[in-house]
Amino acid sequence: MTTSRVLSIALQDTDQPPLRPLPIEAARLLHEVDAPPRLVAHLRAVHDVAGQLLDWIASRDLDLGISSEAVLFGAATHDIGKALYPAELSAPGAQHEEAGRELLITRGIDSTMARFAGTHAAWTTEEAGMEDLLVSLSDKIWKNKRVPELEDLVVARLAAASGRSAWEEFLDLDSVLTRIGDRADERLAFQMSYPTG
Repeated sequence: MTTSRVLSIALQDTDQPPLRPLPIEAARLLHEVDAPPRLVAHLRAVHDVAGQLLDWIASRDLDLGISSEAVLFGAATHDIGKALYPAELSAPGAQHEEAGRELLITRGIDSTMARFAGTHAAWTTEEAGMEDLLVSLSDKIWKNKRVPELEDLVVARLAAASGRSAWEEFLDLDSVLTRIGDRADERLAFQMSYPTG
C-alpha cells in the first residue's frame, strides 16, 4: 500500500455514501503512520456520523459546552492505535486504545485532543464529558448499533442543557439516530471495500 492511498481515502469525494472528508490534520497523521485502508475508511464513516450529530445539536442552538473541532478530530482519530494493532480491525481487542492516545501525543497532539483514542470505549467513566459521549455514540451508530446506556447519558446531558424532559430529548435523539442508522449498510459497505492491510 502506498501512503497516498491513505490520503485519497481520507479526503476524496464520496457519493455512495456521501461522507465528509477527514480533517487535514487527522488525514496527515493517518498518512504518517501508514494506516490500513480499512481503518481510514472506518474513521471517515465515524467522523461523518459525528458531523451529523453536531449539525443536529447546532440546529437546536443548545449550549453543551462542547468543541465541534474536538469531537470531529476525536471521531477521525479514535481508532488510530489500530495502525499499531491491525488484528483489532477484524477481531475484538483494546490494545489500540491507550496505544492510540500515546501515538497521538508523541506526534505532537495535545492530550485533550488525543484522549478520544482512550475514551471512546470508556464512556461509562465519570470523567467522560459530552464530547467523549458524542465520539462514543458516533462509533456505535455508524453501524446502527444502539446502546441504551450510552444514549441515556447523552439524553441526560441534552435535557440538562435544554430544560426539556428526558423523554422529549430521548424521542428527538431516537429520531436522529434512526435516520443516521438507516444508512449504516452503505457505510459498512464503504468500509469493507478496503483491505485491512
